[in-house]
Amino acid sequence: MGERRKILVAMSGGVDSSVAAALLREAGHDVVGVFMCMNAPFPQRTADAPLRQSCCSPQDSADARAVCARLGVPFYVLNFQDEFAGLVDYFVDEYNRGRTPNPCVLCNSRLKFGRLLDYAATIGADAVATGHYARVVATEAGPRLARAADDSKDQSYVLFDLPRQTLARVVLPLGDWAKADVRAKASAIGLAVSDKPDSQDICFVPDGDYGSLVEARRPGAVRPGDVLDAAGKVVGRHRGYQHYTIGQRRGLGIAAGSPIYVTAIDAAANTVTVGPAEALLRRSLTCSQMNWHIDAGEIASEPFLVRAWVKIRYKATPATATVRVIGAGRASVEFDRPVAAVTPGQAAVFYDDAGLVLGGGWID
Repeated sequence: MGERRKILVAMSGGVDSSVAAALLREAGHDVVGVFMCMNAPFPQRTADAPLRQSCCSPQDSADARAVCARLGVPFYVLNFQDEFAGLVDYFVDEYNRGRTPNPCVLCNSRLKFGRLLDYAATIGADAVATGHYARVVATEAGPRLARAADDSKDQSYVLFDLPRQTLARVVLPLGDWAKADVRAKASAIGLAVSDKPDSQDICFVPDGDYGSLVEARRPGAVRPGDVLDAAGKVVGRHRGYQHYTIGQRRGLGIAAGSPIYVTAIDAAANTVTVGPAEALLRRSLTCSQMNWHIDAGEIASEPFLVRAWVKIRYKATPATATVRVIGAGRASVEFDRPVAAVTPGQAAVFYDDAGLVLGGGWID
């Protein structure tokens, strides 16, 4: 991994960040482990059933500390409560607008590779590392973000919002690793987290009940309303549009002769529209707040366009499309074939044939 560097490693207490730290230590780098304490003061749903978190817990902190002790590297805890609470507010407010946000993207760009890069500079570290499955590769134009070697674990999608100029200070040791090999490595070097389960949900909503979080944070915002079909006919009632997302099939509470899905959400009218699977198909989308990973000179003026593979959700299969700049900070995407469940609030991320990230933005 090149010459010896002082590298701050964001330690979550999980196996991925633990092995990332171990690999950097083995490569001779000066490693400093940091645990980000982000336990925002979330309201409880009931006295008997508080809103749990699946990460950033005292046990995770203890696991991260134990790994650093095992590796013989310093360990620190940083309090990012206020910043994290702001991300939760963003998440809640997006749901109230009828959108489906991805807070992990902003957590990465603002905190893990935002605030942590600032902190790294204060302790003389010149880079921040995480356990993300993605790669930073050297090109003639400088470092570029790229897909992981293990396509099934690739996390470059949630890193697209990192400013390109920060990539020289980003280290992703697991970019060429498979998950099974990471667990085997952890076991081989005696890390107790080798069999620790992965987090599956958004960390501050471990049970996946986003609507209840919105209701707890914004009392009175979640109200029942009408469920409509494509013709605008009322076919049922919903318990608050914040409980639904585009493409959802389960939990609609509507009897139909064939499968139906959420096809649209209208926050202003407090309605949810449903329809058959074909009603989810779209040939195009627009996105805003673009973050480009290619030279600014290439995209400075219209009509810039590029052929790309486009992902519209973290787990989506990339689809071929033409991407065009349509204004300051905006782009349009025209797919070669219709794609299902284009969802406002999610990110659209663009890749070239080699797996390099071209850029991305937030779906309108």
